[in-house]
Amino acid sequence: MSATAPVAALAPFRVRSFRFQWPADLATSWAFEMETLILGWYVLVETQSVFMLTVFASLLYIGTLLAPMFGVMGDRIGHRNVLCAMRTVYATLATILMVLAFTGLVTPGYVLISATVFGLVRPSDIGMRTAVVGDIVPATQLMGAMSIQRTTQDSARIAGALTGAGVVATLGMGPAYFVVASLYVASVLLTLKAGGARTMPHPAPDAAPVPARASPWHELRAGLAYVWTTPHLLAMMCLAFLLNLTAFPLFNSLLPYVAKEIYHADQTVLGYMVAGAASGAVATSLALSRYGSVVHPARMMIIACLVWYSLLFVFGHTPHPAGGITVLILAGCMQSLSQVPMATMLLRNSDVRFRGRIMGIRMLAIYGNLPGLLISGPLIAHFGFPVTATLYCAIGLGFTLLIAVRWRAHLWRLDAPVNVR
Repeated sequence: MSATAPVAALAPFRVRSFRFQWPADLATSWAFEMETLILGWYVLVETQSVFMLTVFASLLYIGTLLAPMFGVMGDRIGHRNVLCAMRTVYATLATILMVLAFTGLVTPGYVLISATVFGLVRPSDIGMRTAVVGDIVPATQLMGAMSIQRTTQDSARIAGALTGAGVVATLGMGPAYFVVASLYVASVLLTLKAGGARTMPHPAPDAAPVPARASPWHELRAGLAYVWTTPHLLAMMCLAFLLNLTAFPLFNSLLPYVAKEIYHADQTVLGYMVAGAASGAVATSLALSRYGSVVHPARMMIIACLVWYSLLFVFGHTPHPAGGITVLILAGCMQSLSQVPMATMLLRNSDVRFRGRIMGIRMLAIYGNLPGLLISGPLIAHFGFPVTATLYCAIGLGFTLLIAVRWRAHLWRLDAPVNVR
């Protein structure tokens, strides 16, 4: 590599708006992870039910069906404006739960109600923040920018897991939620400062025309039609849904169950598990920010997904926390190697006019978490976690290979646009 590679890795920070957007996303991601861990553990302990844990986790994704409309609104009134409104909702809900925790009035019922409202908005956050980054960073820097932006989510899993578990165990739920609410408020203020400048658009050559004054529903249909008729976009949406259905429940939401019931451990070990998975992802994202230009994005995405499922299979059959954390670190590496190229390709290989809608439809794939989690609860109760993990990984491996074969010309060929380095 050339001596200028480290400078190129930090090139997105030369854009003023990105210097505000990155810490705004970081604060939001830290709050997300702390909140999910705090409430997930609270629900599991108070109800003593893995089914209620999966219900809570599922509620966080019920708004995925609304994600395309958030994308439409972002394309109409500005991605940054929509993102600011969403993050104001987070801050309000966290403040309410903080007050309930300090006054001793919090109950699992209130937590589930808050999760329901929160879940209507949260699934669209990643899509909107990605669209904002696409607005403010030049196309030639997107791989580096998306790698750096990805560190906001993965580093937050480390900080959120360790801080969230420690604060709750030491000080209680009220102080922990004070931290969460403060992070959300900071994210709103920082997001207001970002997204002011837009780079020149870089539309795809096969862009379809959109009426100048179309209704929101017409614009949504146009976005859906654009994805449906663009093979590489449709393939990536199918793969994203599959990952959310079978990989992310094992990798994220079911970790409290593994820590408590398989490892017979406490919140501290759970924090180490989450931090281990995230540390692998952070290290890989940083490597991609520097060396991502030397790989073929779509090929790397497919290979990383296959290895990720293989590692999750091993994790499902690892009975001790030390081995499980080691496997989670490696799985985190594969998660980053699959997700960063996917986000980059969605921005770089599509029409800029559909950016918000494409990312909204991408977030719609998160809906796979809902059936994945709800089905996993009864399966774990009847057959155990190892059998459930085996089933999910087998389905994931099979359909990933099917997607790679079905869209081979668009994802695997070296001369395909999505494999341009």
